[in-house]
Amino acid sequence: MASPTRRTHPLLGPRALNRATLARQLLLHRGPDGRMSAEAAVGHLVGLQAQNVRPPYYALAARLHAFRPQELSALMESREAARMVTLRSTIHTHTAADCLALRPFAQPGGPDRELRMFLKRLDGVDLDRLTAVARELLTDRPRPVGELRQALLAHWPEADPLALTTAARCLLPLVQATPRGLWGASGQVVLVPAEQWFGRPPAPAPAPETVVRRYLAAFGPASVKDMQTWSGLTGLRAALERLRPELLTFQDENGAELFDLPDAPRPDPAAPAPPRFLAEYDNLLLSHADRSRVVPEEFRRRTWKGNQPSSVFLTDGLVAGIWKLAESEHTATLTVQPFVRLDRAQRTELAEEGERLLTTMTGASARDVRFGVVADP
Repeated sequence: MASPTRRTHPLLGPRALNRATLARQLLLHRGPDGRMSAEAAVGHLVGLQAQNVRPPYYALAARLHAFRPQELSALMESREAARMVTLRSTIHTHTAADCLALRPFAQPGGPDRELRMFLKRLDGVDLDRLTAVARELLTDRPRPVGELRQALLAHWPEADPLALTTAARCLLPLVQATPRGLWGASGQVVLVPAEQWFGRPPAPAPAPETVVRRYLAAFGPASVKDMQTWSGLTGLRAALERLRPELLTFQDENGAELFDLPDAPRPDPAAPAPPRFLAEYDNLLLSHADRSRVVPEEFRRRTWKGNQPSSVFLTDGLVAGIWKLAESEHTATLTVQPFVRLDRAQRTELAEEGERLLTTMTGASARDVRFGVVADP
């Protein structure tokens, strides 16, 4: 009796997978036809990871023609974009529409999961009452985290202070009010309910299939594990199986099944990939279970110091080193530390891209790109 035939899919080799991902991420070419706006890019990328204030600005500088930081700041000031906790319970900069819709989608795999980690430190705290009290406090007026903490402690004086504010942030969709997150501005974290900030109620959570399509458009081709890593959610295979008739399927060199949109770009693996500078926490680096499509395994540990990731640069589509920017009143120096030997053409292209970064992101009259060792923070 013949053995059953194993289902196979067309192979996507490492370079093909790399180039496809870079194209979706607007890193192979900067925005379609060079005319994509910051708001459109934030929406296409399903948000920009934003644990720190500056990374979303660097993310757009790497991906858009003629980007200026003030463009994203203007979106935040006009409340067309904002910072809030969503995917994986991490802070993202999203469009207003995604703030209102993605938070309920992300709730089970992000805020709910984080909340469970603090439940033992909230013994005796009724979570429904905590939700109601925190909502009333923040609806009355936006409050800094420290002020919210003290107000909650007045109701639960024996509770763990950090656990109280973390629980409030997990239970309620809260936006970080500006000026926090604005370019060139400073401000502490001040929290306000999303529906109050945007002047409209949260939207229903989108269907998983809708979010899967958006993920594939920005990060595909991808496996089930990749999507779960990005979203923090389990149970996405069922959505993919429902979508299977309308998707293409491939496999990577390790045999993992990859799903993709039929009309999504899959460039020639030989397509040139220009150098790009990415700040810490760039979603390109964090949104797949298998990061080898962009991060060579031998360099993975060299791009982190403890829990703090370094800013990295790409050469030929792959992480090839780290960088650091030092600014003073009139000068800006970009130090580039390669992990690989670069030929003359690569060094020239990287220096030119570094000069572009300095011109876009600093107001310095004296700019310098140096190859050397990046000092620890």
